[in-house]
Amino acid sequence: MTTPNIVKSSQALDAWWSDAVVYQVYPRSFQDSNGDGIGDLRGITSRLSYLAGLGVDVVWLSPVYQSPQDDNGYDISNYQDIDPMFGTLADMDELLAKAHELGIKVIMDLVVNHTSDEHAWFKASRASKTSDHADWYIWEDPKTGFTGGEKGAEPNNWGSYFGGSAWQWVPERGQYYFHQFSRKQPDLNWENPDMRRAVFSMMNWWMDRGIDGFRMDVISLISKLHDENGKLRGVNGSLLPEEPAGPDGFSSPSPDCSDGPRLDEFLSEMRCEVFAGREGFLTVGEAPGISGERAEHITNPKNGELDMLFLFEHVGIDQRGVGGKWNVTDWKLSDLRHSFAKYEHIVDDGGWTSLFFCNHDQPRIVSRWGDDSTEQLRTRSAKALGLLLHMHRGTPYIYQGEELGMTNADYTRLDQYQDLESINMYHQLVDAKVFTHEEMMAGIAAMGRDNSRTPMQWDDSKYAGFESADAATAPWLEVNANKATINAQAQMADDNSVFAFYKKLIELRHTNVTVALGDWNALDEEDEQVYAFTRIYEDNELLVIVNVSSETARIPQQTRALIDLVREKNALDESRILLSNDDATDSVQELGTGILQPWTALVYEMK
Repeated sequence: MTTPNIVKSSQALDAWWSDAVVYQVYPRSFQDSNGDGIGDLRGITSRLSYLAGLGVDVVWLSPVYQSPQDDNGYDISNYQDIDPMFGTLADMDELLAKAHELGIKVIMDLVVNHTSDEHAWFKASRASKTSDHADWYIWEDPKTGFTGGEKGAEPNNWGSYFGGSAWQWVPERGQYYFHQFSRKQPDLNWENPDMRRAVFSMMNWWMDRGIDGFRMDVISLISKLHDENGKLRGVNGSLLPEEPAGPDGFSSPSPDCSDGPRLDEFLSEMRCEVFAGREGFLTVGEAPGISGERAEHITNPKNGELDMLFLFEHVGIDQRGVGGKWNVTDWKLSDLRHSFAKYEHIVDDGGWTSLFFCNHDQPRIVSRWGDDSTEQLRTRSAKALGLLLHMHRGTPYIYQGEELGMTNADYTRLDQYQDLESINMYHQLVDAKVFTHEEMMAGIAAMGRDNSRTPMQWDDSKYAGFESADAATAPWLEVNANKATINAQAQMADDNSVFAFYKKLIELRHTNVTVALGDWNALDEEDEQVYAFTRIYEDNELLVIVNVSSETARIPQQTRALIDLVREKNALDESRILLSNDDATDSVQELGTGILQPWTALVYEMK
């Protein structure tokens, strides 16, 4: 038997969130209270008892601030007010009061890598090179020898993640501004201390109002690499040469904008200016481009930066080659296991990690890596993937509907999608002949962000209970056609449902110290069908086994040896099955025979 790959416990385990579970709400798709087709704050408040019944500790709200909604609220025009489509500040206060009454904390999305181009800060910045806000954003002159606004005049060849150039010409200022995302989302200049003070002031305003922390959108992108003269790569006079362009004509800004040289400094300053002296809060950063080693540093309490990060290596294992996320390929279980092993090692020297499969930017996991071809397989694979994720050490995140096993949207036409990224990248990649129409539509159907944004399925009525069946306006995005078989009302009445299983998962984390605090030990690390590991805390040891496939599987050698050691001391005992998506008798039988049924998932208490 090989030496166990044990990851030891963290200093961060003393924190209140070490045994917590977070639930993400995408407000426009959660619950519509007024029949306008868009979810809102009052709708969320009306469903808080559902979340309390599920057992979650924290609710994370995607943005509800004032916004032109170019990128569904991630383009903010006023940080200190609520967009009328979602309600009012009074509605927000009511939501906070009700959530706190139910014992649920609320964190808000903090989007401060960029604002909307309709934010007052940007309007002042674009108006004049001498205004007080002139350098609150990233501006550059046209490339030498070109006239601003003409093709090729962009300061460098960086492309936006949403398609096209990452630079937008502004004639009245005579310069280009930088935007990693939509052209309506100009990047803030974090090198400017006045801008940082304004952001921290806004954050304090929300904390004083009663929120419990922030999920920080693409926070790892706020610091950009400059040369010794303060210039970005490839711009006029820069000592850093442009990178070669890809087949779409652009290079990626990611290497120079992810985990930049001043990121630690900015995050430490934020911790000091906003969170010093406060208790019971949570800060989690979305961190594209951050390595496991860097995540360990950022999340170690002694460094005073963030409590935890979202890392993305594991959700990229099925995307390779030209076309990025739209080029969906086969994936290997060993790649997933190796990614999670890196996350678990973040805890080695005191850091912490976030656990997630789904969010508003990712497709539904049961359609992506599970099996939604039949109702039985959908239910079993949804439970199996949930158990696999939640039994790791870290803080699990549930995205709305994940606890029901909601599936991808199953749209077939481009006009059914509303996601800006999907639509823009369709035109860019098809026009550049990177993909055919059919290939790109397949990529969007598999990976498009609207897959997770279809309305929450509360019941089997016309609009799935998202709004009343006689509402004057249809939901902003089409309801999934499978609402009759997948909905909360039916599952809450079914003890064998995915919802019931998730309740047990959450309860297990709350009540079993080994799930929350135990060391992690990977087993059979190269097996491509069975994902197994142990969790050990003091004299208690749990064995977790998941068949991540729709075929029967043989329990691999190292895991089998552990089971044999248990059997030498005592017979396998049904009472030691702490959780399973099978009957306990069947689970013990599978452990005994060494043959797992499709999507079997169980936790066995060995001692």
